[in-house]
Amino acid sequence: MNVPLFPLNSVVLPQGRIPLQLFEPRYIDMLSRCLKEDRGFVIVLLQDGPETSRTAAFYDIGTYVRIIDFQQLDNGLLGITVEGESKVTVVRSWQQADGLNLGDVECLITEAESEVPERYHELPSVLRALFRHPAIKNLDMKVDYDDARHVGWRLTELLPLDTPEKQRLAELQDPLERLDRLQRLLEALDGSG
Repeated sequence: MNVPLFPLNSVVLPQGRIPLQLFEPRYIDMLSRCLKEDRGFVIVLLQDGPETSRTAAFYDIGTYVRIIDFQQLDNGLLGITVEGESKVTVVRSWQQADGLNLGDVECLITEAESEVPERYHELPSVLRALFRHPAIKNLDMKVDYDDARHVGWRLTELLPLDTPEKQRLAELQDPLERLDRLQRLLEALDGSG
């Protein structure tokens, strides 16, 4: 699958939503093509450089997303909301003359559904607390607090973790391994406060 790549300082995972503001011509063109052709694009996490840079380095595992809403914002920019569909790996990437990154991507195997084990009972509670924040509430995301994938994906997106850590969590294919890592990270955050 050949798709546009959108390097960001944020992670979005399957069924996650993220609002974006588009102002660069390369991304406004990408948006109109995606809407016209009813297709999505891939959000990849920035490894190095600013989001607006034409030479930004990015990780090769990201998420294929679709546009679910768009509107003109009060600041005159174009606002879109995207929702993650599936994790992908970028097999090859290149850049168009206008600076838009494109890539050949392959979908990763869908993670196995799994219940949240009792030993991670605090994680859904942490997620519920995050979902009370108005900015997150406004995204109108559906979450299954009993599904280890959902809990792990949303916590990976929403917790204030550094970029390489978010990427490591996103790349894991085992939902229970992700919960285990999140539990240890939360305990470390708790201990440092």
